[in-house]
Amino acid sequence: MATNEQTTMNGPSELGLALAGKYLTFRLGNEEYGLQILKVQEIIRMQMVTRVPRTPNYLRGVINLRGKVIPVVDLRRKFALEDHEDTERTCIIVVKIPQGSADVVMGIIIDDVREVLDIIAENIEETPCFGANVEADFILGIGKIGQAVKILLDIDKVLSTDELKTLKSAAGV
Repeated sequence: MATNEQTTMNGPSELGLALAGKYLTFRLGNEEYGLQILKVQEIIRMQMVTRVPRTPNYLRGVINLRGKVIPVVDLRRKFALEDHEDTERTCIIVVKIPQGSADVVMGIIIDDVREVLDIIAENIEETPCFGANVEADFILGIGKIGQAVKILLDIDKVLSTDELKTLKSAAGV
C-alpha cells in the first residue's frame, strides 16, 4: 500500500494537520492555486502598473496603493506560463512576505479569484517528487477538493531572497 493511502486511512498526516485551514483559491491558466488566507492582505482590481526599467520580466512594475508604492509580480511569467491579456477578471492579490526584520508587501497578478476554501487535513497531500531538476519548494502541498486538485503555494518561497531584494529596490524601499 502506498504511503499516501496509509496516511489517509490512518488519519491526517502531520503535513496535513499543519496546513489545514482557509485558503484563497485563484486561477492561472487552466490550473487552480491556493494561498493561506492569513498571507492575503487584500484583493484589488487590476490597475495601471508602471514598468520599472531593467527589472526581471516577471516583475510587471509598481503601483501606488493608498500612497505606498508596491511591486507587482506577474505569476504567469514567474511560473513560465504563456502570457495572457488582462481581462475584467484579472486582479492583484496583495500579500505580505517576511524578509529579515521587515516585511515585503507586494502584489501578485492572477487571472481570476475563485473562492475561500476551508481545506481539512485529510485533503492535503505532500508535494509529489518531480525529479532532481525541478524546484518545487514553493509548493506547500496539494489540496484535494472533490475530483479537483489545488496547488497550495508557499508565497514566502515563490520568490528567492535575491528576487525579494530586487522587488524592494524597484519599489524604492
